[in-house]
Amino acid sequence: MWLFEKKITIFQQKNKNEWLKISNALKEAGLKIKAGHYAADTLNPCGCGAKLDPRNFGAKGYIDREVYFIEVRKSELQRAYEIINANGFNAVVENDPVGKLGRI
Repeated sequence: MWLFEKKITIFQQKNKNEWLKISNALKEAGLKIKAGHYAADTLNPCGCGAKLDPRNFGAKGYIDREVYFIEVRKSELQRAYEIINANGFNAVVENDPVGKLGRI
């Protein structure tokens, strides 16, 4: 059963394009995955009530700071890696995707 089976993280990094490719390939192969993202910043630089981040108004526009992840069931781990390798993707699990400067 999906709810009570252990899930293994096979992808975790700040790379939305690779995340989309891997998650779509796994879904097309029929694997049930948990894919999502979360904010890398623990606190916005403007304070609690501010919704505008001044770092997004530079010359290059919005900066994607999200950390993307994919989890699969432990029983389907081998199959997931076979699908990833067959498509030529690089599934990386970064231990510290936020980086040292992201925790200041």
